[in-house]
Amino acid sequence: VQLQASGGGQVQAGGSLRLSCAAPSLAFRDYAMGWFRQAPGKEREFVAGINWSGSNTYYADSLKGRFTISRDNAKNTVYLQMNGLKPGDTAVYYCAGERGLQPPSPRIDAYDYWGQGTQVTVSS
Repeated sequence: VQLQASGGGQVQAGGSLRLSCAAPSLAFRDYAMGWFRQAPGKEREFVAGINWSGSNTYYADSLKGRFTISRDNAKNTVYLQMNGLKPGDTAVYYCAGERGLQPPSPRIDAYDYWGQGTQVTVSS
């Protein structure tokens, strides 16, 4: 199973990016989806999660109000809209799939499949 993350890039502080993660071979409706990020020298951290139907979303407290996660089950794709980007948001962003109908977990070890990561760089 492959998760294909895309949409990263370089942007100035205050700008926006929309990340996408396609999972064409995943039984997408059977999975909660999450976005994580890892900055240089830091541990990977939870960013946002969404349950199988898209009816419930969860965010890291520090990111609420700036980031929005969504999914399109018809396209087997999950998105992360990032607004008001800051230099501290610079990281490699990963999407991940967690099997089940439960709310998405903020724990890395709860996820079954991971994308390859997409680099987001925010300059001041």
